[in-house]
This record gives sequence, C-alpha cells and structure tokens, in this order.
Amino acid sequence: MRISFLLAAGLAACLPALAAYPDKPVTVIVPFTAGGPTDKVARDLAEALRKPLGATIIIENVGGVGGTLGANRVAKAAPDGYTLLLHHIGMATAPALYRTLPYKSLEDFEYLGLVNEVPMTLIGRPTLPANNYAELARWLEANKGKVNLANAGVGSASHLCGLLYQSALKTEMTTVPYKGTAPAMNDLLGSQVDIMCDQTTNTTGQIEAGKVKAYALMSGKRLASGPLAKLPTADESGLKGFNLTIWHGVYAPKGTPKAVVEKFNAALRVALKEAEFTKRQEALGAVIVGDDRVTPAGHKKFVEAEINKLTPIIKAAGQYAD
Repeated sequence: MRISFLLAAGLAACLPALAAYPDKPVTVIVPFTAGGPTDKVARDLAEALRKPLGATIIIENVGGVGGTLGANRVAKAAPDGYTLLLHHIGMATAPALYRTLPYKSLEDFEYLGLVNEVPMTLIGRPTLPANNYAELARWLEANKGKVNLANAGVGSASHLCGLLYQSALKTEMTTVPYKGTAPAMNDLLGSQVDIMCDQTTNTTGQIEAGKVKAYALMSGKRLASGPLAKLPTADESGLKGFNLTIWHGVYAPKGTPKAVVEKFNAALRVALKEAEFTKRQEALGAVIVGDDRVTPAGHKKFVEAEINKLTPIIKAAGQYAD
C-alpha cells in the first residue's frame, strides 16, 4: 500500500512538469557563428515557434570544430527539452569527416523533425571574368592549380559542397577555410578568393545585389519560385548528376521525455506552416519540409540514409579532420 502511494505520488509530481513544458525559455544551440545560413534559419524558426510552443526561444551560437562543439554541448545537456540543437547536414557528414567524434549522431539525440531543404549555389568573386557556367568551366580549366575555393570551415555545408564539386570535376583547387560563412563571403566580395559554394540562405541577397556572380544551382532541379528561379542547375549547365541539398533539423538530448518530444514536434508542425516563416524561407530559396521527415521517426530514418549515402563519398575523397 505504501509503495503504491509513493509511485502514485511520484507520477503525479512528474505529470504537471511535463504538462507545463515549456514553463521557461528554451535555448536552441546553433553550432555555427551568428549571421551564417544555419543561424538565419534558426532565428526565423524561433520566431515562428514562439506562439505554438508557448515559450521564448533563445538562440545561442556555439561555433567551432565544424559544428561538432555545439552538437556535443546538446548531446551532453540535461534531457529536459530546454536545450535543443538546430543543425544541418553536418549531422550526417561528421561521422565520416572526424576520426574521433565525441557523440554518435544516431544514438545520442532525440530527433524532433526536419525543417527545410536548402539548395547550394556556386558563386564567384565580382571581378571573375566568367559570366556563366560554361565560361567558368573554361576559366577553371585554364587556371588549374591557381583557383582559390573558399569555405566556412571543415564540416560546413560549403566545405562539403566544395569537396564534392572538386570530385565531380576530377581536379583539385586551393581550399581556403574560414571560421564561418561571413568572413568567407567577405573575402569573396573583396576578390581575395575566387569561388565558393554556399547555401541560398546566405547567397541570395548577394546575388540579387550583383555583388557576386552566380553560376549554378547545385541541386537537382531549379527553384519553383523566388529570386533564383531563373538560375540554371549544375546538371543543366553540363555538370551531369550533381545534386546537393542542405537540410536543417532539430534535436534534443537522448532521453528527453516522449511527451516533450511530441509537444515540440506538434509546435514545429504549426511553425512550418506559419505565413511569415514560409515567406522568409521562400525568399532565401529554402523549401520547407512537408512530408514524413517532419516526424521524429521520419527525420531519424532520413538522417541515417544520408549517413549511408555520404560516408563513402567523403572517405573516397580522403578528407578528414582530427
């Protein structure tokens, strides 16, 4: 009788806590510097989540080590739903890029749902003589060994895209890694480097303003609408079969209560349909996820498939980070 009473009391104490979630601000860790493409997605999503989740979302940038520093912070955080992670394709590439990884992408997180898919764009410095992809291809051929390819650091989306681009061309360029997207873009604008492959969330404004030259969309099909709808794909331009889309998803530490996972996922589904969020994402060339990958199970299944797809490609290129 005494045991039954204690169990009932313990259960009663837990239920209000879960029912009240969230009763304080929720921190979302972005594992990259402020102002970058993933940070932009996180801040737009935070605003869209505020009403359906019923809480303030605080964005904390924990950049470093290709996104693994911030991801590890969340993996080791208390599993109570108040410290979450918004990460991109790095969740699938890190297991292959890093010889030692302090967490396991598929085992140390609860999957909360995929948010969007973002095409990559191949862009060049404003002083580059090539004005379209055909001209760029000829310029690259004529300048073998002299081309500087910028990226936002090992493990970044731009690093992955640049890696796959060099592999597709069967050539090597001088890779110039930066500590984030912003400094890489600044040097491209200043013609300190030649080309970069980065997400539309970071390049659309610069392309529209004519500050960089846009050569191709690196995904399998053109965007249906938005400022970059007329930009041809790499496949159309002669780089057959090239298709890379960066995605973003939300994660919680392993062991986060199922009730919290379900409540956050329900709020996420509402947020992804919010008019202002949809408008902002479309303006940046992002496509909001609307299939079963927005569910925790579908999200995890998708990331597992991405790991299986990308691991052999990265290992074949011999690109590792310590």
